[in-house]
Amino acid sequence: MQAKKRYLILFSAGLCLILLLCFGGVQVPLSKQGSGQRGDRGFRGYHARSHWPHFSGPLHPFSPLDHGETEDYNVHISPRQKRDVLSGVYTGSRCRMETCFDFSRCRNAGFKVYIYPQQKGEKISESYQKILSSIEASRFYTADPAQACLFVLNLDTLDRDQLSPHYVHNLRTKVQNLPLWNEGRNHVVFNLYSGTWPDYTEDLGFDIGQALLAKASISTENFRPRFDVSIPLFSKEHPRTGGERGFLKHNSIPPYRKYMLVFKGKRYLTGIGSDTRNALHHVHNAQDVVLLTTCKHGKDWQRHKDARCDQDNTQYDRYDYREMLYNSTFCLVPRGRRLGSFRFLEALQAACVPVMLSNGWELPFSEIIDWNTAAVIGDERLLLQIPSTVRSIHKDRILSLRQQTQMLWEAYFNTVERIVLTTLQIIQDRVLQHSSRSPLMWNSLPGGLLTLPQYSTYLGDFPFYYAQLGIKPSPKFTAVIHAVTPLVSQSQPIIKLLVSVARSQYCAQVLVLWNCDKPLPAKHRWPITSVPVLVIQGESKVMSSRFLPYDTIHTDAVLSLDEDTVLSTTEVDFAFTVWQNFPERIVGYPARSHFWDSTKERWAYTSKWTNDYSMVLTGAAIYHRYYNYLYTSFLPSTLRGLVDQLSNCEDILINFLVSAVTKLPPIKVTQKKQYKETMMGQTSRASRWADPDHFTQRQTCMNQFASWFGGMPLVHSQTRLDPVLFKDQVSILRKKYRDIERL
Repeated sequence: MQAKKRYLILFSAGLCLILLLCFGGVQVPLSKQGSGQRGDRGFRGYHARSHWPHFSGPLHPFSPLDHGETEDYNVHISPRQKRDVLSGVYTGSRCRMETCFDFSRCRNAGFKVYIYPQQKGEKISESYQKILSSIEASRFYTADPAQACLFVLNLDTLDRDQLSPHYVHNLRTKVQNLPLWNEGRNHVVFNLYSGTWPDYTEDLGFDIGQALLAKASISTENFRPRFDVSIPLFSKEHPRTGGERGFLKHNSIPPYRKYMLVFKGKRYLTGIGSDTRNALHHVHNAQDVVLLTTCKHGKDWQRHKDARCDQDNTQYDRYDYREMLYNSTFCLVPRGRRLGSFRFLEALQAACVPVMLSNGWELPFSEIIDWNTAAVIGDERLLLQIPSTVRSIHKDRILSLRQQTQMLWEAYFNTVERIVLTTLQIIQDRVLQHSSRSPLMWNSLPGGLLTLPQYSTYLGDFPFYYAQLGIKPSPKFTAVIHAVTPLVSQSQPIIKLLVSVARSQYCAQVLVLWNCDKPLPAKHRWPITSVPVLVIQGESKVMSSRFLPYDTIHTDAVLSLDEDTVLSTTEVDFAFTVWQNFPERIVGYPARSHFWDSTKERWAYTSKWTNDYSMVLTGAAIYHRYYNYLYTSFLPSTLRGLVDQLSNCEDILINFLVSAVTKLPPIKVTQKKQYKETMMGQTSRASRWADPDHFTQRQTCMNQFASWFGGMPLVHSQTRLDPVLFKDQVSILRKKYRDIERL
């Protein structure tokens, strides 16, 4: 009896198990691949001790849907989404750098960018041409696809609105036919507009595969963290280079303006993006909160107009938008048809703190920029609370926000070139993670584009961060004397200069850069000094070699000297003391200036002795050694080639560079009147000042430099720093730098 019961129980259990398996009550997992979370923002695949990611095997074609979750996925998506999956719209939606990017392409030549050659008959919009031109003019560009780490399409992908005249048809086929497409791997696709009326989706109309997407108005839902790059929406009038500076010229205290909060723009009567703008009239008070909308746009606006249209249009025409923008503390940036808006960049430039009202928008360059320091992030659902929120912000906080808008505008947004270079630098930092920028580099002056981590990843090695870190530069300097004439006598100016400089209490070593055609003098020809004297051959005997980042320079400060400079030890000591208080600037003696020649409509160079100057020549100047690296690695070879070809203008170029970085003028220190550009003998380098072409060449250089920088970075100053009690009618014994007055 007991045996029958056991058999009956076993039979029943087996029957139940068979039924469960047959009807799907139990599923056996076929794969463990679906365990990752979509929202994971971590950057996996890198090892702390390795410069490059290590993968166990070669990259395989990436599948957007894991086998183990396909059925579950299909249950929760609409029929349209299923069709999109089949057509490849969502291919690569789970891409990350470690899964969809081939790092091996970047190992040999570094981070180089290749642009496909333009095909005949393909039209390119003005905005996309600016993007391509910016890449071609950058240090990242290569014409050799074999050296490329990243590829950019020659097909205009900026405007994917089918109703736009710039819409490129048959883009799917054209992209697939590109010889190096490889499912989009190591490609970047730029886009400003996607989708069309009425829903304006983010569908580009072609499969980007595993390509990185640099897109404006991208949502957090579709944004692939640490893979895509969110860029700002900019107009076709946005300049490629140059760009205007921000409008906060001075620190406005108190920081309040005429208006507290303003907005002026279109109101959409129907379709996506209409809700927020249609509700703005609820918080408009026509006093310090002025939010103006108009429905007078489009061909058939009258057919759709509502009861408020006429009143809104009347108020809209009463206010000048520019006047509102420049006289408001906060500027509302609500979403339009798409998440992004032109109002965003307009507010940044005007030092009007943006108040973001666009839920789900991945803000531009959010990977590197801390927008909480420059904007107020609002919620569309809490519109009525916005006025009270901005009124509660303390004036100190407002001033800080406004100052940060200016820093970000000028560093990353005021030109198409800076937008493109920021995009490329973000991708480069992912590829070369061992030498990537810190958040402080991106979010403080001079910005990430001018702070090269290849020089150093330690903030204390850059002159801009000394004050923030509470540190000082090293207490010594390295003197670099540029020699171009043979050493034939012990009475030559270079010998006297070397002795004077070596006697300085702050001198660590003297480096003689021998750019003379004659062989190096014997060691015994140089004077014996208390500091090391190194004589090295100049690379290729060109002018730019004086600004190379030589490994033998270990001090932060570099004292740059021409061989015919006449300086006393006291003058050197005083100049270095001044530089220690202004380590990010050029500090020195001979000063020059520039001005705009309205008759010839070009920049002009002047050496007249006036109280105004904008350059300090490097024939006798101190600067931070980082500028040697920046001069060599940041400036294009075309500018350095011009300097070497003319054997001229190197001092002007480095002044351009330093002023572009700091937005500040150099500093002139006390100087005896005898120091002028006079010929000191036919064998001296100074004889070039007597060359009639010399001055003309410097005029030409200034305009070519200004063209590359996109404007004139030099800043005028009338400041001269003298020793305390300089020329005062007191005893000479009370003065520290007493010898200067005797010169």
